[in-house]
Amino acid sequence: MPRTQAQKIIDAHLAEGVFQPGAEIALKIDQTLTQDATGTLAALEFEALGLSKTRTEVSVSYVDHNLLQTDFKNADDHRFLRSIAARYGLWFSPPGNGICHQLHLLNFARPGATLLGSDSHTPHCGGMGMLAMGAGGLDVAAAMAGYPFYLSCPKVLGVRLSGELSPWVGAKDVILEMLRRLSVKGGLGFVVEYFGPGVEKLGLAQRAAITNMGAELGATGSIFPADERTRAFLKQQGRERDYAPLSADPGAAYDHLEEIDLSRLEPLVAQPSSPDAVVPAAQLGGVKVDQVIVGSCASSGYEDLMTVALALQGKKLAPGVSLSINPGSRQALAQVAAAEGLASLLEAGARLHQAGCLGCIGMSQAPATGSNSLRTFPRNFPGRSGTKDDKVYLCGPEVAVASALAGHIADPRRLGPLPQVPPAPPVRPEALVPPPAEGSAVEVLRGPNIAPFPQLDALPEELSCTVALKVEDNITTDHIMPAGSQVLPLRSNVPAISRFVFAALDPQFADRAQALAPAAVVGGENYGQGSSREHAALAPRYLGVRVKLAKSFARIHKANLINFGVVPLVLDDPADYDRLQQGSVLVFHGLKSAILSGASQVTAQVEDRYLVLRLEASQRDRQLLAAGGLLNHIKASL
Repeated sequence: MPRTQAQKIIDAHLAEGVFQPGAEIALKIDQTLTQDATGTLAALEFEALGLSKTRTEVSVSYVDHNLLQTDFKNADDHRFLRSIAARYGLWFSPPGNGICHQLHLLNFARPGATLLGSDSHTPHCGGMGMLAMGAGGLDVAAAMAGYPFYLSCPKVLGVRLSGELSPWVGAKDVILEMLRRLSVKGGLGFVVEYFGPGVEKLGLAQRAAITNMGAELGATGSIFPADERTRAFLKQQGRERDYAPLSADPGAAYDHLEEIDLSRLEPLVAQPSSPDAVVPAAQLGGVKVDQVIVGSCASSGYEDLMTVALALQGKKLAPGVSLSINPGSRQALAQVAAAEGLASLLEAGARLHQAGCLGCIGMSQAPATGSNSLRTFPRNFPGRSGTKDDKVYLCGPEVAVASALAGHIADPRRLGPLPQVPPAPPVRPEALVPPPAEGSAVEVLRGPNIAPFPQLDALPEELSCTVALKVEDNITTDHIMPAGSQVLPLRSNVPAISRFVFAALDPQFADRAQALAPAAVVGGENYGQGSSREHAALAPRYLGVRVKLAKSFARIHKANLINFGVVPLVLDDPADYDRLQQGSVLVFHGLKSAILSGASQVTAQVEDRYLVLRLEASQRDRQLLAAGGLLNHIKASL
């Protein structure tokens, strides 16, 4: 039977199970990546397993999020991560070297491999033809230890591409069109697989930009074929030996099919405050912009930056517009400089920043109150920028530069002929640090902000918990565990960071949850969408949250909840959601036994009523919940 590309990779990496959508499978993981906002905790988790070295083909620790060293915390974490990498056999990428996804594509990604990263945009490397997936840090730590990654076997959503992108229409417009069609929930349970004659017209950077934002669709991963464009990219990087052709078989069947004629796309923009609120840029000509940022893991490579530089050549920014350039890698910045694009950026009035995530994660570059910010970022969730009530629009580099010149959101097709970007100069000044041949004698350097991983107790048989908070639909992990310059430096200190759980929605939540513990949280549809940050599960667990009830859960957040022993229960009856309020008390009898017995439903008593709640969990998930989390489970097996 003809197979899809995703199925081929899954079949080749099956450690448990068979390819059957919806069934639990376990995949051997070839490569892992962490970044500093999630990597400090993942490192502590790996340490807690007691192993002497990682057991993967390659594991890399990147520093790209918490770059601002305004006090000792981030600097201490960077030093800690470098020493952890040397001690346990990881490559290390220091601050200023670039964004993990850009760097991994350039240096390590290979067709047909599996990659697990503690960042939701890890599917970026699907542009290389590998199955790249985001996960919580604990899942990544387990993969570093040689354990397979457990997940629900995805369906495959095929996207047939035809035609060729018109001038001033870019890769970001392809994925914005997908979001316009399918919404932020449209990819749940799928790997999105691109194929068709239009694929060969897209370069690797464009493919990666598209697969990157598959995370905004809620997809498990996104993937492109590995073809001659892939070979050429790897050859340019001095890695042609890593090339292997890979694509779907002719006649492969997809569980759902979309078709996009690239030649019919136009420049698109996502309006505040969701990546799927997409309209043509031409419809937003009256929207004044005060800040424009070109950067992020999806739109900060050489081609993106040079397109902006060439469009700005001999021109000045519109009065009052701040244009920031956040390179995705040291390599991209050096290539732009070698191609003489840097002068054009600076002469036009752009601000040049170090290679890293920066404003995308709320680490600097917060917009002014009441202003409009136009960004080439993948997300615009409310407040993520660092400014409350922000108005963040998302676009590609083409719309960004046209708008920076116009002073309002503009259709870039009005700029005239598209400038031709010259081939990338052969410069690669990366600062990657390889692991030593033997690291057992390396001292792990810890600062005072690095706290031990908390002890989590097993699930009790009888549980009575009080609802500490009730929230609406589409709550993101930014709502649950904010990012930004105040919070991100606390990622290695769970007691300290837990004080910020739900802080933007309810500043008293942390105190109330601890006072009520054991506690519950009630949510709506798509609860926990967005970033893979496991702190959004661990920090509430530390405060005493043992149960979360929602109409539906986002994939990675649900997995993180289970990893830390928080029971995710689905509210099938809308009336039950309406009945539950802050302060409601839920009493579970025989909860642990019900979970371990494989029961698909559990019952909770609320005053004189009984709620029937659905538990969607594999037998392994149930063992993790009973044990109080994955770390307890692995330690018991060791």
